[in-house]
Amino acid sequence: MLTEIRWHGRGGQGAVTAAELVAYASVLKGYYALAFPEFGAERRGAPVTAYNRISDKVVYDRSPVIEPDIVVILDPSMVGREVLHGLKRGGLVVANTVKKPKELAELLGSEYRYATINATRIALDVFRLPIVNTAMTAALIASTKILDLEHLVEAVKARFSARLAALNELVIRKSYELTEVA
Repeated sequence: MLTEIRWHGRGGQGAVTAAELVAYASVLKGYYALAFPEFGAERRGAPVTAYNRISDKVVYDRSPVIEPDIVVILDPSMVGREVLHGLKRGGLVVANTVKKPKELAELLGSEYRYATINATRIALDVFRLPIVNTAMTAALIASTKILDLEHLVEAVKARFSARLAALNELVIRKSYELTEVA
C-alpha cells in the first residue's frame, strides 16, 4: 500500500506543518511516511506545495508527487482544475470551501471523489486567524479513514505547546465532524 498526497496552500496557512503532522500520525499508526515541501518564493501568501508518501514499506522517494491519490486544497482561491493535474482517476479532493462536494464535482469533474469543509470559518472561530492546517488534516482523516483521529491529536500534542495543542484539538474534532464527503 502506498498513498501519495499533494497539499496546495499559501504561505502562512500551514500546508507544510499539515503534511508533517500527517506523516507523524502515520508513523504512530505503524506506517512509514515522509513529508516534504516544495517552495517558490518563500513569503506569506505565496503558493506552497507539500507532499506525503505513506506506506507499509520503507519510503525513500522525496521527488514531487506527480500522480497523487489525494489532493488537499487549503486555500479556497486555489480550488480549480489546475491543482488537480495528475490526480488519479477516482482520486480524492479534500477542499477548504463553502461549496458542497456535489458542487465541486459539477465544477471540477465527476472523475474524482470530493470532501469539503469550511476550514477557514472553523479556524477563525477558534484561533481568530485563517490558519487551516489542522482543520484540513482532520478533513483528510474524516474522508479517508487512512489514519486514526487520536493519532493526529497525539501528533499535535507532540508538535505544539499545551495551549496551542488544546486549541488545535478543538479544531480537529470540530472539523472531523463537519467534513462532508460524497
